[in-house]
Amino acid sequence: QVQLVESGGGLVQTGGSLRLSCAASGRTLSNYNMIWYRQAPGKEREFVATITSSGSTYYADSVNGRFTISRDNAKSTVYLQRNSLKPEDTALYSCHHDPYWGQGTQVTVSS
Repeated sequence: QVQLVESGGGLVQTGGSLRLSCAASGRTLSNYNMIWYRQAPGKEREFVATITSSGSTYYADSVNGRFTISRDNAKSTVYLQRNSLKPEDTALYSCHHDPYWGQGTQVTVSS
């Protein structure tokens, strides 16, 4: 049984930074792609960033240059460093490793 557990969310002011973590249990992540998604209230879930098993990274245009995805295979953890946060970054952030999802961590950016 694979479990993904996100943490690191909270309330932050515009321009602030937060680092989210996604810890996996039941499987070593090193051979798998990991993806961060987010869902804002009243909106559909959207892609944020992904990191492949080889370490390549890809970002949504809306976060490119502000967010950084990384992984620590020894800890089976994927991170999402988010800088220069904006109110429109307010959402429930979830990590995904097909077909598994975490429960999400809420991030609220105050203006």
